[in-house]
Amino acid sequence: MPVNTTTLTPAPVAPAGAGVVFTDETLRKAAALAGERYRPVWTGASGEESSGEAVARHLEATAALLDKDGWIRAYDYSSDWTKGAGAVDEDSMTVKDMLKSLLRMARDSVGNDPRRTLRTALRHVGEGSPHGDTDTDTVASEVLDLLIEAHTGSSDARAVPWSERLHRTHADINALLAAGARFAHIYGPATASC
Repeated sequence: MPVNTTTLTPAPVAPAGAGVVFTDETLRKAAALAGERYRPVWTGASGEESSGEAVARHLEATAALLDKDGWIRAYDYSSDWTKGAGAVDEDSMTVKDMLKSLLRMARDSVGNDPRRTLRTALRHVGEGSPHGDTDTDTVASEVLDLLIEAHTGSSDARAVPWSERLHRTHADINALLAAGARFAHIYGPATASC
């Protein structure tokens, strides 16, 4: 494979308005933590290595998806408890009426809120976009976990639970994704080994 000679201008670590700032020191700490991992950080479940550029692209596409469709801290499934309570079950219903009722219930249960959580957005970029795959999803998640571990100083800290804290904002998530992309550009392998 050709060597990646593209010079990249470092992206800002935190977008304007972010409450959380990921410094260069945080990135250096995350790089040190990556070196201590049992499993290589840049190798996905396929057993193949992903380049830093590929992982950065995945993280940037995740940020773009969340900017386009919106970010939500966590899904509220509590409203689902009452769905279906008004389902009609009458012997006098026609098959057509029953099918209409079932389709209406299915449509209502799926909902139409396009917002995504951090985890869902990462997965969706890996499943159905030209900007990532399941390996870059896995590695991007690991990179974000490293950053949160370095940021908090806790070896048990993970990005998804961090993103779901009550006080978290969309700007905080964008700051994390930007820091992850920058980390991947700086510390990731230049090219994939496959």
